[in-house]
Amino acid sequence: MLPRRPNTASCDAVRAGLLALLVAILPQTAHAQSREADQALEDLIPDSAMDDPKTWANDTDAAKVAVPDPATLLSPEAIAPLTGIPAITLAWPDAAELPPITPLTPDPDIEAAAEQAKAAGEALSDADPGSGRGIGQIPGASLFPITPQLALAFPPDEVTLPEREAVTARFGALASLRKFGNEEDNLAQLTRRARQDTDLLQQVLRVYGYYDAEVYQSTTGYSAPAEGSGPAPAIDLKKVGVRFDVRPGPRYTLARIALGDLSAARDAAALTRAFSLSPGDPVNTDRIVAERDHLIAALGEGGHAFAKVGEPDLSIDHALRTGDLSVPVTAGGQYVIGEVHSSLPDYLSSRHLSRIARFRSGDPFRRSRIDDLRQAILATGLVSAVTVAPRETIPAADGQAGVADIDVTLAKAPQRTIAGLIGYSSGEGLRVEASWENRNMFPPEGLVRFRGVVGTREQLAGATYRRNNFFGRDQVLTADLYAQTRRTDAYNARTVSFSTTFEKQTTLIFQKAWVWSAGFELLATSELPAAAGSTRTTYFIGALPLRGAYDGSNDLLDPRRGFRVSLRVSPEISSQNGKRSSYVRAQFDASGYQPVSSSLVLAERVRLGTIPGTDVTSIAPSRRFYAGGGASVRGFAYQAVGPRDALGNPSGGRSLSEFSLEARVKTGLMGGAVSVVPFVDAGTVGTTASPTINGLKVGVGLGLRYQTSFGPIRIDLGTPINPAKGDSRIGVYVSLGQAF
Repeated sequence: MLPRRPNTASCDAVRAGLLALLVAILPQTAHAQSREADQALEDLIPDSAMDDPKTWANDTDAAKVAVPDPATLLSPEAIAPLTGIPAITLAWPDAAELPPITPLTPDPDIEAAAEQAKAAGEALSDADPGSGRGIGQIPGASLFPITPQLALAFPPDEVTLPEREAVTARFGALASLRKFGNEEDNLAQLTRRARQDTDLLQQVLRVYGYYDAEVYQSTTGYSAPAEGSGPAPAIDLKKVGVRFDVRPGPRYTLARIALGDLSAARDAAALTRAFSLSPGDPVNTDRIVAERDHLIAALGEGGHAFAKVGEPDLSIDHALRTGDLSVPVTAGGQYVIGEVHSSLPDYLSSRHLSRIARFRSGDPFRRSRIDDLRQAILATGLVSAVTVAPRETIPAADGQAGVADIDVTLAKAPQRTIAGLIGYSSGEGLRVEASWENRNMFPPEGLVRFRGVVGTREQLAGATYRRNNFFGRDQVLTADLYAQTRRTDAYNARTVSFSTTFEKQTTLIFQKAWVWSAGFELLATSELPAAAGSTRTTYFIGALPLRGAYDGSNDLLDPRRGFRVSLRVSPEISSQNGKRSSYVRAQFDASGYQPVSSSLVLAERVRLGTIPGTDVTSIAPSRRFYAGGGASVRGFAYQAVGPRDALGNPSGGRSLSEFSLEARVKTGLMGGAVSVVPFVDAGTVGTTASPTINGLKVGVGLGLRYQTSFGPIRIDLGTPINPAKGDSRIGVYVSLGQAF
């Protein structure tokens, strides 16, 4: 219901009441108004009102109207109802009936134009040629294909753009068009990628100094539909090709080069030569970055322990087609190395770290030696993080070298490790090994390891003490005690052995050309030859094993070129059943590696052994030579090559001859990690001390290698060419690393 409207009389009464109320609250004395006011204001408020405002207000017509009671103003009788409003009636929506909507008839001209506009917008055509609008394709251009559907075209003369191969390789590695034509792709995506790649190609050209290059993009295998021909036909993106024609334009050159305060250094001439860029050389950001790295290396190797080199700043002048290069350099003085300080002296002492380092106090500071120390500390396996930083102790001044101590900040790594190893070969069966070790039980780097072996033919329990970096870098002292039972086709042995060795090792961090080892060995072994009617004999043996080796290969785990040679000599004294004999066990190994191509390496190996000094019956069966197996003549079982007794069991010998040839072929599978390796091995064992080729056994086969970060995993399958009675036809070998 709408509210009622009050009548006019009531409104006049309200106004009168309000006026009386206003008079009541007005102040008794008003501020004076100027007597010379405007006439309009005088008529509104006369001077009498200023003299006596209250009398003037009470004398007005409104003041003479009686003020009604407010309660009577709000009574129902005082409020008159509204009349004359017509009723409004609306139909409920469900009852409304709307007339049907008749669709408009499409205009055929508008529909055809829309289809053509859509096709033109999606199609990649010469209407959007990139930055080289109007230059068109280069006549007689040199084409450099990246994929069957993507190519770059350059001017035919190589002088115009000598870096065309580098530009192609760099662009091809980054181009978004390198992969297109999938079922999910369409022309709109192709257009977008082509535009992105046009910008990318210009960025690549600027790397080599071509800042005014023009790029013209064109397509093959597709053309936009003619006007009025209707919708575009279906397009096979696998048949669409994209070509970028490049006109490089002039190449910008360097105008000025600023290298900070480098000229003030004592060895400024050598440092400037390290940054081998000069005014007039082409602008090439790759080379700028490379030369900056060369300068950093030269500063670090030249004794500038606290040198700083900022990021290069290249300013291009397009009008002159030149660039100004600025490299912020603060060379600082030259320093010699002081003392090495460890942050964990009870864990890895400063003295021990000084032994690991390839520098001594007083040597000129060289950054490469500092980095080498960091890598060597990480190689101990005792730290999870290490920071090696110089600290100035005596400043460089007046042309004299300062002194920088080396602070080594260490974070401990877990010291204990539990490890396991499972192996199998057709000749030796299954072998499971487990070990527990504490790598720093006796600091620094005093390792203790306990190990056990359970296998088809071997059981072992042993303990090892090992001191790494013993009185020098990569020098190792090892003491080993073990008890073992071993059953082979040649003998059954129960052995207790103690040995100690002091050696110079080669490592993945620093592969050394020369290595050596020396030690002694004491063992007691009770052995039963496999020949029928044999009796168990106990041998007490003392030996002084010595070894020297030269490694001229390029890689410790997977060599591709070079050669290796080694010689082992072990004078031994043996006592059994009161009979004493002495002899020398000697073994010579050599291997070579020749790369035939980027994917093929030929590898060869020869091994010769001899035991002069006594007859074969005075030598314990476990100390004789045998051949066959995964590390010897593949295709034959372990110890299956050589002399045999009347029952066909291996009996071992005093001489050894082995030869191997492999072709290591990369397949490109799995990112180049998989290689196939056809091989042929040959070997024999003689009963005399002179190596021979009589009775040579030959095995051939095929192997697979899977390259990992810690070396190749090897799987070989071999078969004997001239097997003896009872030899298996297939040998399977699985291990880590190459066969040799």
